[in-house]
Amino acid sequence: MMETPGTSRADRPNRYPLPPLIFVASLALGYGLNTLAPVALPLPGLAKAVGALALGAGLALILWASSTLSRAGTAILPHHAASQLVTAGPFAWSRNPIYFGELLLITGLGGVEGALAYLVAAVVFVLAMTHFAIVREEAHLAARFGADWQAYAARVRRWI
Repeated sequence: MMETPGTSRADRPNRYPLPPLIFVASLALGYGLNTLAPVALPLPGLAKAVGALALGAGLALILWASSTLSRAGTAILPHHAASQLVTAGPFAWSRNPIYFGELLLITGLGGVEGALAYLVAAVVFVLAMTHFAIVREEAHLAARFGADWQAYAARVRRWI
């Protein structure tokens, strides 16, 4: 397919489905599976405690990564072009700390609810986010930042 101005990977990383929709759909999947076929996690007390920690860590990571992008003056929304390659803060150890934070929210909810369904939803989230968002965003960053992106990608893992 021929790319026209305004539609190349360098201009815009994502269109549809937008990553926030993948996150919300994954939460809905977990809720739906838990409603239709609930399967409890073993060790409910431990699962709740670990889930609460994951929820807090996920929220903190999302806020930290978002503020890091904002301070760098680059796009936070995944359908806008990046103006800076951000490699500091949480981006120094994960290329996708916001998505990792969302993963922690999904798994944390599963722990708090004591529901295996959210762990299934977390697997679906990782697969969908990687295929529909991360691969596209990485192509965008490679097109915009070339060798700097390649060096960063070689140094920092995609998830953790």
